[in-house]
Amino acid sequence: MKKLNLILFITQIFLSVNVSAQFKLMRFDENYSTYKDSADTFYNSIKYIPLSEKNNNKYLSLGGEARAEFVEFNNEDWGRLGIGSNPFFIQRYTVHADLHLGSRVRVFGQLRSAWENGRKNGPRPIDEDHLNVQNLFIDVDVIKNEKEKLTVRAGRQELDYGSGRLISVREGPNLRLYFDGLKLMYKRGNFKSDAFMMMASEIGTGVFDNKPLKSVNLWGSYNTLVLPKSGNLEFYYLGIHRKESRFEDGIGDETRHTLGGRFYRYGGGFIYNFEGAYQFGNFNKGTISAWTASADIGYMFENVKGKPTINLRNDYISGDRNREDGKLGTFNPLYPKGGYFGFNPQIGPVNLIDIHPYVTVDLNSKMTVQADVVFNWRYSTQDGVYRPSGSLNLTSMNSKKKYIGTAFLGSFNYKINKSFTFNTGIQYFKTGEFVDDIIENDKNGLFINSRIVFKF
Repeated sequence: MKKLNLILFITQIFLSVNVSAQFKLMRFDENYSTYKDSADTFYNSIKYIPLSEKNNNKYLSLGGEARAEFVEFNNEDWGRLGIGSNPFFIQRYTVHADLHLGSRVRVFGQLRSAWENGRKNGPRPIDEDHLNVQNLFIDVDVIKNEKEKLTVRAGRQELDYGSGRLISVREGPNLRLYFDGLKLMYKRGNFKSDAFMMMASEIGTGVFDNKPLKSVNLWGSYNTLVLPKSGNLEFYYLGIHRKESRFEDGIGDETRHTLGGRFYRYGGGFIYNFEGAYQFGNFNKGTISAWTASADIGYMFENVKGKPTINLRNDYISGDRNREDGKLGTFNPLYPKGGYFGFNPQIGPVNLIDIHPYVTVDLNSKMTVQADVVFNWRYSTQDGVYRPSGSLNLTSMNSKKKYIGTAFLGSFNYKINKSFTFNTGIQYFKTGEFVDDIIENDKNGLFINSRIVFKF
C-alpha cells in the first residue's frame, strides 16, 4: 500500500508539472516566486506555498530528484586489476526545501541518499552515502537595490564555477560535492564576484556520519565580467591545503595557490573557450610550479537542420619532470567534475596532453547525439597517469613511452518531458604504447552507462 501511494504521489506530480518549470544544476538557483499567480495545480502548490497573506515574499518551495544509473565496466584500469566485466547499479535521491522569510533572507536545505549495488570490488568513494545533509545554508542580502546586490551565504553549500575544470559540484558521479563555510556574492551590472572560505568533509557511507575536516582547506575568489559583443571573461584565485596528498613525486602536506583566467563564448556561429592557470606553493619540503592551458574552438551551424556543432579541443596539463629536484610540477585539478575529458573513468586532467575533436547534433527538440575521439599523451615521462579526481592511477614505472591511448565515445540524450531525462553513452578505450609498456597482457577498456533522472 505504501509503494502504491508513493507511485500515485509521483504520478500526480508528473501530470501537473508546469510547462514553465526550469530545473537548474544547483537547485537553490531556481526561483518560483512568480508561481504565486500561476495556475492552481498540485505541482504549483508545492513549488509556491505562501506563508503570509500580506507578504508574497514569504513562502516555501519544495522539490527533489530521483536518479537511477546502470554502469558496465569491462577491463577496468586496462585489465591491471583482473576484474573483467563489472556491471553495477547506482541510484541517488534528493529532497529540498527553500524557505523565503522576506525579500532579503532565505534558508535552503537538502537531503541526499546515494546507493551502489553489484560492483565486484565494492563502492567507490564517489558512489555511496546512505543519508546526509547536502545543503543547509542561510542567505542574507546585505545590499539589495536596482544597481547592486551583496549576499552573505553561511552553512553547507555546493560550489560550481566556470567549466568545472577546477571547482565543480561534480554532477556526473553519484555523489555531488559540498563544502561547509562562508561565501560573499556581489553583483553589479555585468560584473559579479564570489569570495569564499570552505571546509571539505570526510564521507562515510552510513547515515549522517560525514565529518567536516574542521579547518579551512579551500578558499578563493571567482569573478565574471560579461562582455556583450565578444563573450565572457572570468578570472580567479583558488587556494587549498591538504594533508597527505599523493603524487608520483611522493606523499606529503600540500598548500597550493592557483591563478587563472577563462575567456569564452557560447551560442550560434563561432564559439570558443580558452582557459589557463598557474599553480605555486609548497609540497613536502619543496615548492610547486605547475600549469595548464586549454583551447576549445568550434562552430554551430544555426541555419542547418539539427544545428550541428563541430569542435576541436586541445589541453596541456603539466606533470613533474624531475622527482629529485625539490620542485613539484604536477598540476592539481582541485575539485574537478568527473568526465571532464569525455566520460573516461581512467584518465584525468593531470600530466596530460590531449587532442579532442567532437561533433554534436540535435535530432529534434528533445534528442541530442554526440561523437568524440580523444587522443591522450603523458606531458612528462617522469610522471604517471591520474584519475579524473586527480588521484594517482598508474606510476610511470620509468617508461619512456608517452602515448596513453585513444578513447572513442558516443552519447545520446533524450529530454522526455519537463521532469524526465534519459541519457546513455559508450566508450571504447584503445590502449597506447605507455599502457602496453607497463601492464603485462593489458586489455582495451569498455565503459557503458545508461541513466534516467526524474526532477520536480
